[in-house]
Amino acid sequence: MQINAKKINDANAVVEAKISTALLNKKEDKIATVAAKSMKVDGFRKGKVPLHVVKARHGEQLRQDAEQEALKELFDAALIELDVKPEMMVGEPVISKFDKNDNGIDVEIKISFKPVVNIEGYKDLIPDYKTPIVLKKDVEARLEEMLKAVAPLEKIEEDRGLENGDFALIDFEGFIDGTPFEGGKAENYQLEIGSDSFIPGFETGLVGLKIGEEKDIEVNFPKDYNSKDLVGKAAIFKVKLHEIQAKDINATPDTEALKKLLPGVEDPTVEKLEEQVKEQLKNEKLAKLFSEEVKPKFVEALLEKIEFALPEIIVDQEIDLQVRNVFGKMSEDEIKEYSEHPEKIEEKRAEFADEAKNSVKLTFLVDELSRDQEIKVDDQEVLQMIYFEAMQQGQDPKKYYEYYEKQGLLPAIKMSIVEDRLFTKLFTKDEKKAEETEGK
Repeated sequence: MQINAKKINDANAVVEAKISTALLNKKEDKIATVAAKSMKVDGFRKGKVPLHVVKARHGEQLRQDAEQEALKELFDAALIELDVKPEMMVGEPVISKFDKNDNGIDVEIKISFKPVVNIEGYKDLIPDYKTPIVLKKDVEARLEEMLKAVAPLEKIEEDRGLENGDFALIDFEGFIDGTPFEGGKAENYQLEIGSDSFIPGFETGLVGLKIGEEKDIEVNFPKDYNSKDLVGKAAIFKVKLHEIQAKDINATPDTEALKKLLPGVEDPTVEKLEEQVKEQLKNEKLAKLFSEEVKPKFVEALLEKIEFALPEIIVDQEIDLQVRNVFGKMSEDEIKEYSEHPEKIEEKRAEFADEAKNSVKLTFLVDELSRDQEIKVDDQEVLQMIYFEAMQQGQDPKKYYEYYEKQGLLPAIKMSIVEDRLFTKLFTKDEKKAEETEGK
């Protein structure tokens, strides 16, 4: 077997080889000999089936097996010649040429492997930024919002109409075309006005109603309503208001209320809550600053200043992904137009070339930076993140995880966690870069 393996650059290589007919015949005979030992053919004892009978029955499969074995040997020999370990490979090798002729097979294989990424001096690329100060009025506003959430409800005694923010104690019954419908009736139901927890138009229709008064409220069930029988239908709700309650925001929160806002904190106080709120607001402002300003500038500088060869196979895969996403949104006529004009597909691929290269380049940069910063994320953390997200959305955590796993999205989720931790650590590590300034 003649092999010529050469590196194109630090991340790509091409292998040219010629697999002779003699070698293929030899391998075919070897495979057939092994098969004959276990093959059962009428008229022959087990293990005594002649090779010509085996070849007559399974010739095409034997030839394919011989070709596959020769390709494997070719590939293993090429890696040795290139001095590349198998674990350094990325993506599946691409057989760009496989021409059969009387003398054998002419083969060309493209290989990509992990590039050498030199990130020396990357910290100098981190842009300077000014740390936003949390203003006192911001803390007070957030604190008021949180305390209001746990404030006790007080019955309103004064003679006034129902207002936004009030809690109404009501009886109601709904009718469609004059007929009550299932699930449309309740007594002593507590509803926060302005919470948008009821059918659109219902809460606004209650505003101004006084204790003891009754009112008919006309509404239309929305198109996304959870009961298909009611979707889009007009209804009238007969409502009676029994009581108005409001949050006493001036009441001093008791220990139980503070425990809800400061879980796990020993001897919770308003002062401790205020400190936590201040820290939360600071982190929120920093996260916004990092996401919208610091990270984009840093990534742009990394892509511009740090150069290395990119694995062409991975770049092509990224371009394929981008093109598939575009085609998935096209009409049948548009897809037909592209299928009839292959040159247009190549033009579309060229549109995504730069974006794909930057995406692949950033992936390898993040990988190297994470190694330098010792950022590690295990599978358990990915599982916990997915479970938490599922519970927030009211979904079954196990099924949620299985969906991500089936879609092959777990590596991407893990990568996003790594990237988030990496940039947060890089941007907050050197406090000398942070200068105090007025918050926005």
